Amino acid sequence: MNVIETSLPGVKVIEPTVFGDHRGWFMETFSDAKFEEAGINIKFVQDNQSFSAAKGTLRGLHYQLNPKAQTKLVRCTKGSIFDVAVDIRKDSTTFGKWFGIELSAENKKQLLVPKGFAHGFMTLTDDVEVQYKVDELYAPECDRGIIWNDSAIGIEWPMDITPILSAKDENAPLLNQAENNFTFGE
Repeated sequence: MNVIETSLPGVKVIEPTVFGDHRGWFMETFSDAKFEEAGINIKFVQDNQSFSAAKGTLRGLHYQLNPKAQTKLVRCTKGSIFDVAVDIRKDSTTFGKWFGIELSAENKKQLLVPKGFAHGFMTLTDDVEVQYKVDELYAPECDRGIIWNDSAIGIEWPMDITPILSAKDENAPLLNQAENNFTFGE
């Protein structure tokens, strides 16, 4: 497993080791021991999976408030996505900055999105499946979002289209209006 630091402290790209032969391939998608060796000490409590039928579907930018904030380990198991993390820790030097990466069934990369970051993705193909681990259960009373096209964040989404959105995501607030109880160093 290769762990790559990104421009946002705490956000990491995880490249699993893939073993292939004439039959196909095998990889460990998560190993508590290997993550611990890499300095990542997270107890995941739930696995989630989403399916998006159409290219250009956008889910996000989502997060949960403290005390139910979530760290996510995200991977795409069918198709391809542009996955994004946004730092929303109010006193962070990278507040409002974003990091994006293509995750696909082909490249097998994963993105670790810590607490204090909003997360979202846009599907780059039809028929996309995304799986992610979280370290806190879903808490609807803490569920929040930020609008995907907030110019103060300036995410450079890879497709210049009007995305397919849920009503919740379409009506999400701007970053400066979103409820947020995160501070740097929590």
